[in-house]
Amino acid sequence: MANVTMRDIGNRVGVSAVTVSKALAGKSGVSEEMRQRIIQAAAEMGYVNPNASLAVQERKLDVGILVPDHFFSGDSFYFTFYRHLVQTLTDAGHFGLMELLSKENDAKLELPNLIRHGRVDALILLGQPSREYIRMIAQQPLPVVFLDFFDESAAADAVVGDNTYGTCRLTNHLIKNGHRDIGFVGNCRSTTSIMDRYLGFFRAMLSHGLTIREECIIPDRSDEGDDVPLLLPEKLPTAFVCNCDIVALRLIGQLRERGIRVPEDVSVVGFDDFLPGAPQSPSLTTFRVDFHTMSQLAVKLLADRCAGMQRPFGRVVVSGQPVYRDSERALSAEE
Repeated sequence: MANVTMRDIGNRVGVSAVTVSKALAGKSGVSEEMRQRIIQAAAEMGYVNPNASLAVQERKLDVGILVPDHFFSGDSFYFTFYRHLVQTLTDAGHFGLMELLSKENDAKLELPNLIRHGRVDALILLGQPSREYIRMIAQQPLPVVFLDFFDESAAADAVVGDNTYGTCRLTNHLIKNGHRDIGFVGNCRSTTSIMDRYLGFFRAMLSHGLTIREECIIPDRSDEGDDVPLLLPEKLPTAFVCNCDIVALRLIGQLRERGIRVPEDVSVVGFDDFLPGAPQSPSLTTFRVDFHTMSQLAVKLLADRCAGMQRPFGRVVVSGQPVYRDSERALSAEE
């Protein structure tokens, strides 16, 4: 990994070593799309900045991991993500220290103890707090990476899953299977990830000239992230795209309470490929998030910043893949 050169990176993305050099140095003459492709390739290949001293390159970091506490529990998506992240830090020889961010501290814009007491060299913010808190964290002097969300106005790197593509592909799959009346479950004002997932759903519907019924856009949480009841329309669509698997499971349970079968009566798809506990019936069609690569890229971006690498802040999108299971079905021509 340490012997990867700019020429190697250029060969992978199809550009010259000079273009790679410009992109990594933040110089002009490279499109933003190509710059992000080069940055992602460099991180995935383990490129090390040759202009940083060996001592800096080999420095072992204390990395803070800050998680809003309403996202975190023993069987939550973010707990699983956190475990992947800690293992990635450990494999790279670094040390991770976690702190939970309470809603009270978020509202008061109080810095985490990890920063106030100078305990860490860099910080990963896993899960999206308030916009004001995001911007305050981005103004701190230590390197920061946002993981699983982004803020276009904050001076920090971000690593996100391919949210828009994922829900677009799932929605297109439903449309291909005969569904025309499709709903979305999620509050797109709550996080940028949910917003991007809604935009993927909307793009697929728009590209096929399909109407989205307003009553079929169902919030699953408040703007602050607290769960709210799912208010289903009187006339159900034939399928729902949910912003995450946990919400899909809530929806399936609520449909069952009304005597509505999944997928016989209504198809349901989720996102993340994450459901804790025993296998569910029906098994859920979803879009698998690549925890491993996202964690690797976040750690690599932080290590590069700590080693002195200079480049524009940006968002790196990590691809995932759809997983088709039993919670949705194709409609017949008569339905």
